[in-house]
Amino acid sequence: MKLLTNYHTHSRFSDGSSAPRDYVEEALKQGFTTLGFSEHSVLPFENTFALQQGTEQDYVSEISWLKQEFSANLEILLALEADYIHGMSTGFSALKRGLGLDYIIGSVHLVKNSHPDKLWFIDGPRRETYDDGLNELFGGDIRKGVTAYWHQINQMLVNEEFDIVGHLDKIKMHNQGRWFNESDEWYTSLVKETVALIAEKGVIVEVNTRGIYKGRSESLFPGEYILKLLHERGIPVTISSDAHQPAEISLLFDEAKRTLQSCGYGETFHFSKGSWKPVSFA
Repeated sequence: MKLLTNYHTHSRFSDGSSAPRDYVEEALKQGFTTLGFSEHSVLPFENTFALQQGTEQDYVSEISWLKQEFSANLEILLALEADYIHGMSTGFSALKRGLGLDYIIGSVHLVKNSHPDKLWFIDGPRRETYDDGLNELFGGDIRKGVTAYWHQINQMLVNEEFDIVGHLDKIKMHNQGRWFNESDEWYTSLVKETVALIAEKGVIVEVNTRGIYKGRSESLFPGEYILKLLHERGIPVTISSDAHQPAEISLLFDEAKRTLQSCGYGETFHFSKGSWKPVSFA
């Protein structure tokens, strides 16, 4: 059974390039069965990448209208990529109930530290932002900064209810072999701790292709080492492109599938009619 789906999509409601309808039209051209919109959740400070306070209902209304309009040809889903920042972000369950979401992707883009008013932004196109934050907020101590990132993911897993972990090892993106090695024992120890917690909580891990097609990572989020650990634990995965433009909705899906197969996976999970189900690659 072949399904073409993407559950991680950003439109101009957050930091995407185009209106939701443009993504829907592209999905129809490509023969998609399901397209999930997942704007960045509202955050309690000024930013340029998330839903802005007061726009949530406009987002919900537009996606709901598209769901109805295209119901005969495409299953359209309403979701959020919810940022987890302990003590700052809105609880995921409250978001899901309040907005009537189909699912939530839980992600960490901004890492808490000892500075009460500053966060380490590990995403975005400029690695200088990563470096400057590491130096300013963690004194250039990469082990301390990376540990804070993985522990924040662990906090999210313990404190929130959600469906998918987004781009699990995003912390490596701007590292690019400069600050740490992913085979370092201290790093793999952090990874194994989080993988064990994911297995305990029963959430799905997203296999995110964006780092590769944007030229910011040589491997998927997460990479093969982590994917093998996930498979050993029987942790389900789903493939997403983290699209910010309509043309990106299925980029490198075949490559991701081949990587998953090489790591032992024979299926990915897909959402339809209210629940997640495994679908074989065959």
